[in-house]
Amino acid sequence: MWVFGYGSLLWSPGFPFVEQRAATLSGYRRSFSMRSIHHRGTVEDPGLVLALDVKEQAVCEGVAFLVAPEHQAETLEYLRERELISSAYIEKILIIDVKGIGRVESVVYVIDEMHDQYCDLSLNEQANIIAHAVGGRGPNWEYLRNTVNFLNDSKIYDADLQWLEGEVTKIRSQ
Repeated sequence: MWVFGYGSLLWSPGFPFVEQRAATLSGYRRSFSMRSIHHRGTVEDPGLVLALDVKEQAVCEGVAFLVAPEHQAETLEYLRERELISSAYIEKILIIDVKGIGRVESVVYVIDEMHDQYCDLSLNEQANIIAHAVGGRGPNWEYLRNTVNFLNDSKIYDADLQWLEGEVTKIRSQ
């Protein structure tokens, strides 16, 4: 079983895996389009977390994790508890392209664009929220920083996230 990571799963998968490889998912874009009311914000002051939006001709670069057969059931249980906490994500089996292997089926969590936590905000609005929100797993800016650091270390360039990190740093220093 393969699991595709594009946000916090990149730097904090939380499940055992036997292999990790660069991977891409076509037809989706990574964006801060989910209001976080648990992990990086609260109901009263939501933060933002990354989600995958359907977008024709988009490609999201991330990581594929290969889970051994003996760990698949517990990994799915863990991921469902973590990712489906508020039903804003939908669990799908999608085709990803794994570097050195080719096209494989993978578990992927994508945003439900009909869910009330879905949002489509400007980068400036995103930066202001991320700079200030805090949830059960810590400050929202830390989530952004950890993701950008992983992407940088992996030689994956995401222009929006690069810009957001710089802007959030400016806002936090004021």
